[in-house]
Amino acid sequence: MSTVNGGISFWYAQEGASAPREPLPGDTAADVCIVGGGYTGLWTAYYLKKAVPFLNITVLEAKFCGYGASGRNGGWLYNGIAGRDRYAKLHGHEAAVRLQQAMNATVAEVVDVCEREKIDADVHRGGVLEVALSPAQLTRLKDFHTVEIAFGETDRVLYGARETAGRVRVTGAVGSSWTPHGARLHPVKLVKGLAAAVEALGVTIHESTPVTEIRPKHAVTPYGTVRAPYVLRCTEGFTASLAGQRRTWLPMNSSMIATEPLTDAQWESIGWEGRETLGDMAHAYMYAQRTADGRIALGGRGVPYRFGSKTDNDGRTQARTVEALREILVRFFPQLAGVRIDHAWSGVLGVPRDWCATVTLDRSTGLGWAGGYVGSGVATANLAARTLRDLIQQDSGQSGPTDLTTLPWVDHKVRKWEPEPLRWLGVQTMYAAFRGADRREALGHSARTDRVAVLANRLSGR
Repeated sequence: MSTVNGGISFWYAQEGASAPREPLPGDTAADVCIVGGGYTGLWTAYYLKKAVPFLNITVLEAKFCGYGASGRNGGWLYNGIAGRDRYAKLHGHEAAVRLQQAMNATVAEVVDVCEREKIDADVHRGGVLEVALSPAQLTRLKDFHTVEIAFGETDRVLYGARETAGRVRVTGAVGSSWTPHGARLHPVKLVKGLAAAVEALGVTIHESTPVTEIRPKHAVTPYGTVRAPYVLRCTEGFTASLAGQRRTWLPMNSSMIATEPLTDAQWESIGWEGRETLGDMAHAYMYAQRTADGRIALGGRGVPYRFGSKTDNDGRTQARTVEALREILVRFFPQLAGVRIDHAWSGVLGVPRDWCATVTLDRSTGLGWAGGYVGSGVATANLAARTLRDLIQQDSGQSGPTDLTTLPWVDHKVRKWEPEPLRWLGVQTMYAAFRGADRREALGHSARTDRVAVLANRLSGR
C-alpha cells in the first residue's frame, strides 16, 4: 500500500469531514464577526456566547472548519507559548510568569471543556517529554529545564538516560525533561466537536466563504459583507491572503507523517506507555505522539516557506520531506525501519517577525486579532480566545480589566516581515543553518551549541 500524500491530513482521512455548512447568503449584520473557523475563531465564539448569550455572532470560514493548522497539527496540547522570554525582557519576569501560569492552566481548561461538552478528542494527559540526543542538545536541555523552573514550573522533572528510557526508548537519548502540563489529542475530533458545540449555543458558521478584506465594522466576502461593531481576525497561517496583510505573519510550513498501526511487540520494544507527546532539542526540531489507534504521528520542518507567502491547497508534501521525516522516525526507533508510512501531509503556522504570539483589540476601530503561535497553537488559541472575550467585554462596558487582559502579550506591536525576495532568502538560509548545525552536533562531541545556529537565531529574531 502506498503512502497517501495530502488530502488535508491523516486526521481528516481517519475522521472524515463534516457535512458542508452553507456559505454567507448575502449582506448581513452581527454583533461580532469572527474571520476564521479554526481553534482561535471557534474558541472565541464559544467563550463569547457562553459569557453573553444574547450576542449575535457570525463565523466566516474560507474552506471548512479546521481546514488550516487546526486540522493538520501534531495534536500537542501543551503549555508552550511563543515569545515568553521576550515578554520577560519587555515587561519583567513576573509578568512573564503570569503568562506561563495562564498557559499551564489552559491545558486543564481545554480538557475540562472537552469533558463538559462531551467532545471525544482522544485526549490523554501524559505530559510532554523532550529528549536530548547529543552533548550539545543535553546542554540546551538542562538550560531549558532550569529556565522553565524559573518561570514557575516547579513540577517539571529532569531525567537521565536510564530514566528517559523508562518512559520512551529513544535510541541515543542521553537525557530528557518532562512536564505534566501537556496532553495528546486528535486535532480534527477537537475542531469538529468544538464547531458543533458552538452551533449548539446559537452561533452562525458560514463555510466556503473567503474573506477578502477586513476593515472597521466590515468583513468583505464575494457573497456579501458582514457588518459588525467587532471584527476579529483569527486566520493564523492564512493571514497573508487578506488585503494588506501579506507581510504581517509569515506562513511557515510544517509537515507530518503517520505510520501504520504498530504491533504489540513493536510497542513493547519502544515503551511509551505514558503516551507523552515527544519532542527533541534539535534546532530543526521534531514532534510526535502515540495516537489512540496505535500509530506514531511525527512532524518537523520540510520546505519551510513558499515564495510570496503562498500556502498549499491540500497538504501535499514533497517526497524528500516524507523521507526526511521517516529518517527521523528510524533514527529514534531503528526497530521501525520496515514500518509503512500510511499518510503524509503539510500545513502552515503563523510566525510574526519577532516570533511572539499576540492578542489585540483596537478599541478605536473594533478590529481584533490573535495568533502568531509559531506552532504552539493548540492550547494557546484557547487562552487567546478567552482573552479576546475579556477584551470585548471590557470595551463594551460589561466588565473591567481581568487577569487575562493584563497579560504581557496583549496589544503587543511587531514590525512586518521584509519584502520578497528577502524574507524567502532569510527563511531558507535560517533553516539551512539549523539543519547544518544539527548534523554537526550529532557527529561531534562538543557540549556547546553550534555557533552557526546561535548566529541564525540571533539574526532571525527567533
